[in-house]
Amino acid sequence: MQPLIDKHILMFVDDVYEDLELWYPKLRLIEAGANVVVAGPQADVKYAGKHGYPCVSDAAIDKINASDFNGLVIPGGFAPDKLRRDAKVLELTQQIHDAGKLVAHICHAGWIPISARIVDGFRMTSTPGIKDDLMNAGADWVNEPVVVDRNQITSRRPDDLPAFCQAIIDWFAD
Repeated sequence: MQPLIDKHILMFVDDVYEDLELWYPKLRLIEAGANVVVAGPQADVKYAGKHGYPCVSDAAIDKINASDFNGLVIPGGFAPDKLRRDAKVLELTQQIHDAGKLVAHICHAGWIPISARIVDGFRMTSTPGIKDDLMNAGADWVNEPVVVDRNQITSRRPDDLPAFCQAIIDWFAD
């Protein structure tokens, strides 16, 4: 069964992304039937993961339209710290969130929603390394494997990926 057959999911990539946090959700969502587009600063560029695994971007971030997607899944690593300085990344994140579409982020990926100013009043989790950042931005931080609050799904680290991906699939099924 492919519960996400008509869903279009956006993911961001840049150098030093967390390998598992990009590839596990990407492959799991494709397996569930979703069309996943991985956008980087440039299209058709090979970005190196934190552990060396490459990912070639499908599209350039500046060519993406939020209206083309049902949700956004942001992998962690150190790429989100670079990507949150890109105004288009923040605009896309805000537009997807404001439309009530899914914004899912894991580990350090919370840096992008913080900079997009969409975490205030949300219950969420992350790696403990950005706990203070989320709390200072108004989030109610908890130490749980996965947290679903309205249209945001969050997880802490690669070990939480099974629960994170299942929550994403369940969110679309509801």
